[in-house]
Amino acid sequence: MATLAAPVPSTSSPTYGDVTHDIIQTLRPPGKKYFAGMSVILVGLLFGAFCWGYQLRYGLGVTGYQPPIFWGTYITTFVFWVGIAHSGTLISAILLLFRSGWRTSIYRAAEAMTVFAVMTAGLFPILHLGRAWYAYWVFPYPNFRGLWSNFRSPLVWDVFAISTYFTVSSTFLLMGLIPDVAAVRDRAAGWRKQLYGMVSFGWKGSDREWRHFGKMYLYLAGFATPLVLSVHSVVSWDFAMAIVPGWHATIFAPYFVAGAIYSGCGMVITILVPLRKAFHLERYIEVKHFDSLAKLCLLTAMIVTYAYATEFFMAWYSGNPFERASFYNRAFGQYWWATWIMLSCNAFLPQLLWFRKIRNSLTALFVISIGINIGMWFERFVIIVTGLSHEYEPWQWSYYVPRWPELGILIGSFCWFSMWFLLFIKFFPAVAIAEVKEGLPVPVKAGAHR
Repeated sequence: MATLAAPVPSTSSPTYGDVTHDIIQTLRPPGKKYFAGMSVILVGLLFGAFCWGYQLRYGLGVTGYQPPIFWGTYITTFVFWVGIAHSGTLISAILLLFRSGWRTSIYRAAEAMTVFAVMTAGLFPILHLGRAWYAYWVFPYPNFRGLWSNFRSPLVWDVFAISTYFTVSSTFLLMGLIPDVAAVRDRAAGWRKQLYGMVSFGWKGSDREWRHFGKMYLYLAGFATPLVLSVHSVVSWDFAMAIVPGWHATIFAPYFVAGAIYSGCGMVITILVPLRKAFHLERYIEVKHFDSLAKLCLLTAMIVTYAYATEFFMAWYSGNPFERASFYNRAFGQYWWATWIMLSCNAFLPQLLWFRKIRNSLTALFVISIGINIGMWFERFVIIVTGLSHEYEPWQWSYYVPRWPELGILIGSFCWFSMWFLLFIKFFPAVAIAEVKEGLPVPVKAGAHR
């Protein structure tokens, strides 16, 4: 593949051969810009690892945790990354079941993003433990100590949710890769050919293989669809099952699911805009795909905005003084700045997507998607920190400020995610070759009838 010529962008409709050639070109040996970006990412990852090592050496006291706030940046970021993972399942599975053709060029990147986001989210319960070497205690298995997990603990619920979601998402990604990896295998050499041979599982492209593949892929999509609802509902119960003011609400499960899809779609746009430009995929990731993603973002933004309004209305309508005080504190208390960042980015900024000109501008979409990611992180921060900092007893009220080890680990998590994604797009097709071909006109020989 290293001998192939650099792709030349074209606006004409691609042929079957063009699709295979152009997408395989993304797997060519990386250039200086790729290595420069990876170097920056590795520096950030090393800084995050240093911060974690510093925390292991001196304990959780180096963080900003103090009574009664013992859930802070780590749990906020954990919920954020679990939410990011949901758009992959949505775009891959649910839109497949609804036969949405616009998903074909973008779902592969969304699926990969899902797996790596879950891998990133799974780190934070371990980071939050402090004594990370005891993380295996949360797994239920017979042991000589006679200790068992506390199944009423949200930490145990998260272990089951994350492990299940990671298993199904990885299987779904690997299943969809098989035909495309086989196409790359037939043009590769050396160790790459051996790697693709293992991942393609001997795929030959026969009619029997395609029939079984189509059925199995559809079954996996149906199996993965409930995960969009179940996994983030479980994460929302971490809060809704508590009696903390602002948490104990029945709206949390659908509210969290809508927010997860919203943040995930925003991250898909953030990833696809530079991916499209860097690898000359303009003929496959078109403006219409971004337009559809923007409409999905707008829909979920309206649901999230409605949830915000419902929360504040129910706090007032309930007549509960603790609920009223909690939500008043969110908007006008010590953390007013975080709440208004959340509202500005999640409720007001996406209203620009009503305009077609904005939806068709990749620069505007990229900026809005960055704002959505920032706003959704602050949403989790507002829910967690303001609730814990302003509970029932005034003498317990406190103010939490993240310290540099927490911020370093937060930066490291984004670098960890980016590292895996950059490695993926250099080893596996970032666009589904087989499904893109299905959307092309069937070639007809001269003189033949369609």
